[in-house]
Amino acid sequence: MNKIILTSISIIFACNSLFGQTNNEKYGKDVKSVDAIINAYYDVVSGSSSEPWEFERDNYIHSKNAFITRIDENGKAETHSLEAEYIPIGLSPKEDFYEKELKRIVSKFGNIAQVWSAFEIRTELKTESNIRGLNSIQLHYENGRWFIDSWTCEMESEKNNLVTEFLNKE
Repeated sequence: MNKIILTSISIIFACNSLFGQTNNEKYGKDVKSVDAIINAYYDVVSGSSSEPWEFERDNYIHSKNAFITRIDENGKAETHSLEAEYIPIGLSPKEDFYEKELKRIVSKFGNIAQVWSAFEIRTELKTESNIRGLNSIQLHYENGRWFIDSWTCEMESEKNNLVTEFLNKE
């Protein structure tokens, strides 16, 4: 079943490239700067249940071998590929989900960048929530554009107020 979903997503990417604009024409502005790609990253994961998933755009802003790590409330890390991220998403009905960035700190050295980004998860666009987390996002610059290589996420919890601490730092 997972292979069918991944094959279907690959076919959609191929058909869009053959019959429509190129991805560079559609999403080129998303990868011109670190700020643009991080804004696109939050754009891709956020939206109402009536909006389609943006797998093609998400794939475009990530490097070919991008990986995702999530740290659970006990500090245990779980890492998987971007393709593996799409499997549960593709199997579930889409719900209203908005990941709103609260604060960003960017460090760049040459062609690499590190972004710390605190966020809040909302189920209604205009209603604040107390579900917050912190992303550590690694990027590189190549061939005139930025790529997200990996990101690590940890959610704030009663045991860990990492977002509060991050927001309070100057």
